[in-house]
Amino acid sequence: MWRIYRESIAILVVSLLGGVFAGSVLGTEGMIDGFERYPGLLLLLPAFLATRGNVYGALGARISSGLHQGLIEPRFQRDRRLLAAVTASFINGIGISVFIGFLSWGVLQLVPGRDPARLVELVGIMLISGVLTSIVLIGGLLVLVFAGYKHGLDPDNLIGPIVTTLGDIFGVVFLFVAITVVGVMV
Repeated sequence: MWRIYRESIAILVVSLLGGVFAGSVLGTEGMIDGFERYPGLLLLLPAFLATRGNVYGALGARISSGLHQGLIEPRFQRDRRLLAAVTASFINGIGISVFIGFLSWGVLQLVPGRDPARLVELVGIMLISGVLTSIVLIGGLLVLVFAGYKHGLDPDNLIGPIVTTLGDIFGVVFLFVAITVVGVMV
């Protein structure tokens, strides 16, 4: 019990600080303007952030199991198991992001008195932020889990806080980036 607590407390504190940072980004003028400019973003935000944890938490669990069983080495090398898990997570992360854009637009079409952003805008924002967060979450998760494992930490104690923190921080930041890019392009 004490080992789990010792290994988890530092990453939980970092996770708390990351959540505060992500929340402060949401409160910026640029994000508020984005929510006003693209009605429907506020509807898709919780689903987008939650799916970051679901998709990449599953990747982390696969990596952790592979490390514990000796099927994956804690280093960056060509490994078909690791490559398959990363590829599946990347495709799932982007696919679910695009689906969230479609679903949010569709739900808002059914709500009387609501005029959502155009479908191409919501899907474009979700596609851009989905690709960017996928890259960062996969890279960050691999680096932190491999480093922790090499230093004797149990990856199972790290994965949840790492995925939620990176997902919240970079999900919100890349949502802002995507809003800016779509605003220029569309």
